[in-house]
Amino acid sequence: MDNVVKTKFSIKDLESLSGIKAHTIRIWEKRYNLLEPSRTTTNIRTYKLSDLQKLLNVVFLLKNNYKISKIAQNSSKEIAAIVADLVASKRFSNENHATNSFKISMMNFDQNLFYKTYNSLRETKTFSEIFYEVFLPLLHEIGLLWQTDTINPSHEHFIFNLIKQKILINIEKMQRTVSPLHDQTYALYLPENEIHELGLLFLNYEIVARGHKVIYLGQSIMLENLKYLSINHPNLSFVTYFTVQPPIEEIPKYFEDFNEMFGSQQLKLYVLGAMTNDIDEMKVPENIRIMMSIREFVNTIKKTQVNYA
Repeated sequence: MDNVVKTKFSIKDLESLSGIKAHTIRIWEKRYNLLEPSRTTTNIRTYKLSDLQKLLNVVFLLKNNYKISKIAQNSSKEIAAIVADLVASKRFSNENHATNSFKISMMNFDQNLFYKTYNSLRETKTFSEIFYEVFLPLLHEIGLLWQTDTINPSHEHFIFNLIKQKILINIEKMQRTVSPLHDQTYALYLPENEIHELGLLFLNYEIVARGHKVIYLGQSIMLENLKYLSINHPNLSFVTYFTVQPPIEEIPKYFEDFNEMFGSQQLKLYVLGAMTNDIDEMKVPENIRIMMSIREFVNTIKKTQVNYA
């Protein structure tokens, strides 16, 4: 798929992006003239970006107790105005509106809309709340959209880099305002050939916010490059993300090599990411902790804080 702005959508694309079944979209078109798609010479429906935006606004109103029969009596501009009034009055589920706005931002490569939506969220939410309640579900959904070819890599990279920018800004703010209170140090890295970095970056933010030291190494780090860190950091633990690497069949050997490298030190290694679902925890060495979510890891370091106060 070419890395260009996507201006035409199939009904399957609309289903994937809005969560509304294609069958329901067809009914709304027939009963209410909600959308008016163009048709190819073979009679296949095609939709514009404005159709997607209208449908997402409709979904937002449905989730805020509006009936489709009432919504459909309004033009696209009128529907958008109702949504804007709801947003201004705060009488709505902020997360749903924000998610839809971020999707439109992504599809139209509109960074100003991204910033406007983010700044609106920041009026009522902490950065952590935005990440957990909006960004995490959005990132999961984007992954599914990419897998089904609803979006292409350029869309994914665009929105990922904007979210990454916000995480980095908030890490810097936290580093300026929170002094390390504990002598525990966490070294954060991704294994070799792993580049999915947003989760690890957010962990950096969460660890710094709790008064711990962080050594952030980033993407694609070979195991042998970790050895040096243990020399000057006696209270050191490692944190990594397994999203696509290492291959599932090589994970036991990875853990074995990690422990062999540090010998009797038995340093802790916390492992997060999509591949943790396939790891048999009963076969994992005691010093290696499988974390099923960012929240679980954060709760773990909260419990250990008292030891370093």
